[in-house]
Amino acid sequence: MREFELKYGCNPNQKPARIFMDNGSDLPITILNGRPGYINLLDAFNSWQLVKELSAATKLCSATSFKHVSPTSAAVGLKLSPELKKACFVDDIEGLGDSPLACAYARARGTDRMSSFGDWIALSEECDVVTASIIKREVSDGVIAPGFAPEALEILKTKKKGAYNIIRIDPDYVPEPREIKQVFGVTFEQGRNNFEINAGLLENVVTENKRLPESAVRDLIISLITLKYTQSNSVCFAMGGQAIGVGAGQQSRIHCTRLAGDKADKWNLRQSSAVLGLPFIADLPRAVRDNTIDVYLSEDSDDVRGDDVWQKFFTEQPRKLSFEEKREYLSKIEGVSLGSDAFFPFGDNIIRARRSGVTYVAQPGGSVRDDDVISECNANNMVMSFTGMRLFHH
Repeated sequence: MREFELKYGCNPNQKPARIFMDNGSDLPITILNGRPGYINLLDAFNSWQLVKELSAATKLCSATSFKHVSPTSAAVGLKLSPELKKACFVDDIEGLGDSPLACAYARARGTDRMSSFGDWIALSEECDVVTASIIKREVSDGVIAPGFAPEALEILKTKKKGAYNIIRIDPDYVPEPREIKQVFGVTFEQGRNNFEINAGLLENVVTENKRLPESAVRDLIISLITLKYTQSNSVCFAMGGQAIGVGAGQQSRIHCTRLAGDKADKWNLRQSSAVLGLPFIADLPRAVRDNTIDVYLSEDSDDVRGDDVWQKFFTEQPRKLSFEEKREYLSKIEGVSLGSDAFFPFGDNIIRARRSGVTYVAQPGGSVRDDDVISECNANNMVMSFTGMRLFHH
């Protein structure tokens, strides 16, 4: 297939629309089901690059959940704890522990479930039945992978009344070393960002504390590769083999850090006994449950938590966690890794990151206030590496 005609571009009024190879070669994808749109394919190609690179760097299978050309999370195929299984709503999935790929997607989808509603999925390996069974029950636009087991493909084809978008990509496809696009009729050209992210990037530790365990190296690599395919400015918190909070597309670095930190806090709080024990009514739609948990954990939700609303979703009205209780729970969190796609201009980013349990930091460095940022890390016994590499993505 040398070109694929799209229904429309980013918006219905943007016609005609298509994808094609300007060198006349075949497209590196096969559309097995559905009719993906312009934004679907932007998500597909960006998300595939992320999981391919992440698996190569970690030697583990990986998955990501994408929305509007940025990842809500990315994860590698490590087993889930009982609490995390329940928090990700996969504790009833049979054979989960036998499928690293399913574990990777369960983590990625379970990180920021509100943002992942209607996601695009990328898998680094052939989609198996267990992974397909998780995807089947989530609201999702489509999936890209290097292959699909026959039974898994049949499961996925039942989604969206048979219209679910399923794309197989050639895992050996290598794009040309230059990228070209047009904006406002003007052609832009640049070299592809083929910079390799690996453990060597973290060797320049600039803080007094220089202890960087293997788990932190892994999580920082996950964070940095996630940022490489996230709309900038961006900051990513990672822990336990997955991104747990992504702050994307903000104009200031501190807003990136606050957004990512707030998401990481909710990810941790969702594993608390208070949230795991919420008395939801039977058969509550998954998206409604996700939204309700978000409201339950929000600082100010009086406008949406009247008795009539609680009675709709719970068998009994649960006690809301106080601000002090949440801070007490989160104060015990340690060992979170944080990556930034550009330097931190002020120490306030470190102060906010520390509130969410960040111990390890990787950022390019190069700010006139680097000394202030390093001092803030030293004051909190944190470890920070200067990578020397900016990771802007637009």
